[in-house]
Amino acid sequence: MMQAEIGIIGGSGLYRMEALQDVEEVQVNTPFGFPSDALILGTLSGAKVAFLARHGRYHHFLPSELPFRANIYAMKKLGVKYIISASAVGSLQEEVKPLDLVVPDQFIDRTRNRISTFFGEGIVAHIGFGNPVCSQLATVLGDAIASLDLPDVTLHRNGTYLCMEGPAFSTKAESEVYRSWGATVIGMTNLPEAKLAKEAEIAYATLALATDYDCWHPEHASVTVEMVIDNLHKNAVHAQQAIQETVRRVHENPFVSKSHSALKNAILTPLDRVPPATKEKLELLLQKYL
Repeated sequence: MMQAEIGIIGGSGLYRMEALQDVEEVQVNTPFGFPSDALILGTLSGAKVAFLARHGRYHHFLPSELPFRANIYAMKKLGVKYIISASAVGSLQEEVKPLDLVVPDQFIDRTRNRISTFFGEGIVAHIGFGNPVCSQLATVLGDAIASLDLPDVTLHRNGTYLCMEGPAFSTKAESEVYRSWGATVIGMTNLPEAKLAKEAEIAYATLALATDYDCWHPEHASVTVEMVIDNLHKNAVHAQQAIQETVRRVHENPFVSKSHSALKNAILTPLDRVPPATKEKLELLLQKYL
């Protein structure tokens, strides 16, 4: 199976790039089941990349139904060291207008009942998550976006992504609470990805694409479905450009991230006391520490 250097998670439109060459579709089985869809492997800007449609290519998974562990494990199995995760979000702040791009550096977790760890079943690990994204990868992503000089788009190089459960959107009262907490954007998917990517020792950064203002905004009621869909299409084009440029920069100047050794001091259970079945299940993550 072809290996990949960089993983991209997002909508299926991301891998419909003319610049993507040597395209191959692969099914990757994991100890946590199959990922959301087959992974699309190819060469982009000289780098081997793996694309995954987060909700499946026909968008048939609810955020709560996503096989997060399988998605990240599959990336690890393919050799991915860096993940760029593109996600549509609502804006919680006036200055983040529709079509703006945000590279969040923090998360707030408002999800429920989502498994967002590979550990358990006889092994305990506590990763440091104070800085949930890889600052180096986020910087490269921000620099790549800035270099594109996209029209009508403002880049926000940091911010807080509030991850809610869904699938319904927020009430106005909830939206105002999140604003009072200082959250910048709101989405439903990226926090479990960030946790699992760090446990898998993969550098991770989010490209958050604002489609509209969340329901707190006085003009929100005037937003039509057509406007949101139009913004989604424009965002998809911007995401393709940003990802292609980021991939080029990472490929030409690879770096060692703190995330690449996130498990070094995180595992509390002596590995000789871990049940053999669990050790086998997590061998891909544990192999350099065994």
